[in-house]
Amino acid sequence: MIDPMTARFRALLAALIVIVVGVAATLYVSYRGTIASAHDANASLVASSDDAALLDLALRKMDAVYYKPFDPQLPLNGETKALDTFLKGKHLVATLPHEHATGDPAQDSQALENVLSYAEKTYGARLGPNAKTDLTEAALRGVLASVDDPYTIYLSPKENEGLQESLDGGNFGGIGVYIYQLKDGTVVVQPIDGLPAARAGMKPGDVVDSVNNTTIRGMLLDRVEQMIRGEAGSTVQLSVHPYKGTGERHYTITREIIHVPTVHAKMEDGYDYIRLSDFGSTSASEIKKALLQGKAKNAKGYILDLRNNGGGFLDAAVNISSFFIPEGTIVSTIDRQGNKDVQEARGTAIGGLQPLVVLVNKYTASASEITAGALQDYHLAKIVGTKTFGKGVVQTIFNSPDGGAFKITTARYVTPLGRDIQHKGITPDVVVDQNVDPALIDTPADKQLAAAKAQLKDLLR
Repeated sequence: MIDPMTARFRALLAALIVIVVGVAATLYVSYRGTIASAHDANASLVASSDDAALLDLALRKMDAVYYKPFDPQLPLNGETKALDTFLKGKHLVATLPHEHATGDPAQDSQALENVLSYAEKTYGARLGPNAKTDLTEAALRGVLASVDDPYTIYLSPKENEGLQESLDGGNFGGIGVYIYQLKDGTVVVQPIDGLPAARAGMKPGDVVDSVNNTTIRGMLLDRVEQMIRGEAGSTVQLSVHPYKGTGERHYTITREIIHVPTVHAKMEDGYDYIRLSDFGSTSASEIKKALLQGKAKNAKGYILDLRNNGGGFLDAAVNISSFFIPEGTIVSTIDRQGNKDVQEARGTAIGGLQPLVVLVNKYTASASEITAGALQDYHLAKIVGTKTFGKGVVQTIFNSPDGGAFKITTARYVTPLGRDIQHKGITPDVVVDQNVDPALIDTPADKQLAAAKAQLKDLLR
């Protein structure tokens, strides 16, 4: 992962997701995710990584599973726009054919192939040895981006690998930062204590200007993460400046193998304080361990901190919620046809986890909102902080034959009481305003944490 920041601050950034992992597809619920099983019934449509076959699969996936209807002309327009932009970036003035959609997937796939083939034949010789791959990736990005949904995107093989690493946990070559992208595209980092970036002197909230002397303005977060990550022992150069401040600083940092858990837990003032950075594949087991340790130490109450948590796997949200909710619906997802898939509590509740306070802020998103919303609906926790992000849609990740993936919004979700939080968020029971600066969390200046403790104290009276 780029560091752990990725999955965590991605939450802060611009893309929240719920993830569902299945045989050939992954369902992702995050600010940039939550896991259920999704079978890729159309995987046999593509037997090779041929560019035409990839375009065909992308279009058919969009047509089959995108969560709401879309104009069939959009993918064609999106492909042409993306190719034109890519070629202009290579200082080539392109004139691409304009194809008209018919609404028939086979004919429209052929139209997509026609445009890509024209671009390859006309401009490929001037683009170098990777022309075919670069043009195909540009076309795929355009097709997926055409519905103007920030969560529906094409992931290149390297980007897909990075996403899976950041969610699955494990060891990575990196510098030890959480990385987030704000809605204006600004990339912000939070160094992790004791790891290379923090040791080098980087500060929480530093804004990244360039990586290895390449400006990152306008880049997708996945690309920035890919640039910062690398083989342990190698170095990376970063130029940064303070958030809402001036004075650029330059660092040359040696990458190390980074392993960062998703849970930070401690006993404080007799309370079991648990901060969850993302809903990854190991998060449920980490949360369970922290809860049981708190019980063993006779915790008076529990604080689950979901601030700046952008989401992750749907299964992780259901599994974690199930530690607190003994029975009933945790979340329901609804697809384009109105079909509802109800996720029930797993029957793994840990008794005695009361009183409970959940901390949230405007970067609490997706899978985090599933857990916070379910606990609020069942009146099992006081929600403290500020209104959450409001990402109520689910993405499924379909692996493609080239090693990349199509991340497509396939459903919306609602809380146990049927609340649709898309663009609305979850309103806390106790509103406490505070700057979202990660450096404030779990410090004496953390007013929201102080309010959580005050709530627990009142509930214990």
